[in-house]
Amino acid sequence: MPTTETTTAKENPHLLRRFGLLQATALNMTNMIGIGPFITIPLLLSTLGGPQAMLGWLVALLITISGGMIWSELGAAMPGSGGTYIYLREGYGRKTFGRLMGFLFIWQFILSGPLEIASGYIGFTQYLGYVWPGITTWQSMLVIVALGSLNIFLLYRQITSIGKLTVSLWAGTIITTFAVIVTGALHFNHRLAFDFPTGAFSFSLGFLFGLGAASRIAIFDYLGYYDICFIGEEVRAPGRTIPRSIIISVISVALIYMAINLSIIGVVPWRELVPANQRRAAAFVVSIFMERIYGARVATGFTAMVLWTAFGSVFALLFGYSRVPYAAAVDGYFFKVFSRLHPRKNFPHVSLIVLGTISILCSFFSLGMVIDALITTRILVQFVGQILAVVLLRRSAPAMHRPYRIWLYPLPNLIALMGWLFVFATTDRTVILFGLGTLALGLLCFIIWSWRTKQWPFLAGLHGELG
Repeated sequence: MPTTETTTAKENPHLLRRFGLLQATALNMTNMIGIGPFITIPLLLSTLGGPQAMLGWLVALLITISGGMIWSELGAAMPGSGGTYIYLREGYGRKTFGRLMGFLFIWQFILSGPLEIASGYIGFTQYLGYVWPGITTWQSMLVIVALGSLNIFLLYRQITSIGKLTVSLWAGTIITTFAVIVTGALHFNHRLAFDFPTGAFSFSLGFLFGLGAASRIAIFDYLGYYDICFIGEEVRAPGRTIPRSIIISVISVALIYMAINLSIIGVVPWRELVPANQRRAAAFVVSIFMERIYGARVATGFTAMVLWTAFGSVFALLFGYSRVPYAAAVDGYFFKVFSRLHPRKNFPHVSLIVLGTISILCSFFSLGMVIDALITTRILVQFVGQILAVVLLRRSAPAMHRPYRIWLYPLPNLIALMGWLFVFATTDRTVILFGLGTLALGLLCFIIWSWRTKQWPFLAGLHGELG
C-alpha cells in the first residue's frame, strides 16, 4: 500500500536533485567546448587577418570570468529551473519591471537558445563533409533533421539516466580535446604559430572593430559556462555546486582553448585558413590538422571523435535550455502548456520538443548569421540585465542568503558591463538593428498581453498566465 508521501509525489511531479559537482562541471564543459573552437578558429583568425586575433580570446576571458562571478552569486542564491528568468524576475520586482524583464528574456530565449543549439548542428554537418565529400545542401538538411530528432529522443527520459549520459559525452569531449592539444604540442612549430603579418598590432578603428568581432566569436565559444544555472532545481547542494562548477569550467576551458588554438596554427599555417569563407579547409580544420600529421585514415577516425564532441554539446544545451520555458510557464509568465511535466518520468517534455524542433529549423541558416544573431539578441536583456539585477538585489534584499558573493564587488560588474557594451557596439549595424527590433517587438507583445490580461502596468498586483 503506497504511503502518503509516495502518493503526494505522484500527484505533484517535481524535478529531482541528482546533479553533483562532477555532473554539473561535465554539463558546463561539454557545452562550452563542444564543436565551438573546432569550427570558429578560421573565423576568428579572419577577423584581424592573423594570429593577433587571439587577443579576442583574452577579451572574452575577461568578460567571461567577471560574468561567471555574477552567475555564481545569482545561481547559488536562487537555485531553480530557469536561470536568468528567475534572476531578472526577482531583481527587477516580481510584480512590476521583473515581469517585463522576465517576459523579454523568454521572448528572446525562444530564438537565441535554439540558435545556439543550431550552431552545433551546423558544425556537425561541416565536419561530416570531411568523411562525406560532396555532401549536398539537401543531404546536410536531412542529417540535421535526423541528428536533432535523435537528440530529442535521448533527452526524453528521467534525470537519473541523463546524468550518466552527460558524463559519458563529457568524457568523449575531453578525450577529443586533449588529443588535439597533445598532438599539437608534439609537432608545434612556433614560426607558424607566431607568423604575424606586417602591421598586425597597428591600432586603428578597423583594428578595434576587428577585435570586437574576434571577441564576439570567442564569447560564442565560451557560452555555456553557466548552463548548470538553468537546471538549479535539479542540483545537489546548489549553494556550493553551482559556483564551483562555473569557476572550474571557466578556468579549465580558457586554458584548453588557448592550447587548442596554438596547437592547430602551430601545424596548419593560418594563411591556409584565411579568409574562412574562401578556404575549404576552414570547414573542418581539425581534420586537416590530423591529416597533416598522421594521414587521412587517422584523420577520418578523429573526425568521428569531433562529431561525438559536437553531439555532446547540443545534447547539453538542449537539456539545460528546455527547463527555461518550463520555469516561466509554472510561474504564469509563459504559455501554460510549457509547465507540463511528463506524468511518469518527471521532465518538461513539451518544452523539450518545442525547443528541439525550433533548433532544427534554425540550423538551415549560415553559421555566421547564427552566431551574430544569438550573441546580439542576448546581450542587452540577459547579460547586461543580470549585471544590474545583482546590484538591485543587494539593495532590495540585503538579508538574502548568498552562499557565494562576487569577489571584489563591484569591479567584476563594471568589467562585464563595459565588455558586453564593447562587443555590442562593434557588431555590424544590420545585426544590431535586428537585435533591437526583436526587443521592440517583444516589448509591444508584452504591452498587448498585459493590457488584455489586466496586469502591470495597466493593473498593479497579481501576475497571471498566458493562456
